[in-house]
Amino acid sequence: MTQLDTPARSLIMERDFPHPPEKVWRALTESSLIEQWLLENDFQPIVGRSFSLRREPMANWNGVIDCRVLAVEPCRSVSYTWNASGSEWVVTWVLTPTAAGTHLRMEQSGFHPDQEQNYKGAKYGWQKFIGSLERVVAGL
Repeated sequence: MTQLDTPARSLIMERDFPHPPEKVWRALTESSLIEQWLLENDFQPIVGRSFSLRREPMANWNGVIDCRVLAVEPCRSVSYTWNASGSEWVVTWVLTPTAAGTHLRMEQSGFHPDQEQNYKGAKYGWQKFIGSLERVVAGL
């Protein structure tokens, strides 16, 4: 099996929020709230719309992630491309109502075998971002 035959893998993170899906949805889809837990952005939950996530450039990164909305199901799921460092992944958020609030599942898919550093960086970054997301949702 060659590297090209090796399937891409996904990074999956899940959290339970003691808040209704509507609150979690707002934090995932309202630009001003996204900025509080993720990055500056011009996101709008419109399928096909391009947007960018931005921060200060770093030595090995220009500070811009180019994205495009792939799917939107209000209060249920949102999916978009994530283009950075010359690679493209897909980020999908799924919200499931629970008796205690909302179960949130985030999947960033498309990591190829030669992208171990990207995978590790994403794992570290999403842990921080989702922690910040929890704080933003709690404040709504």
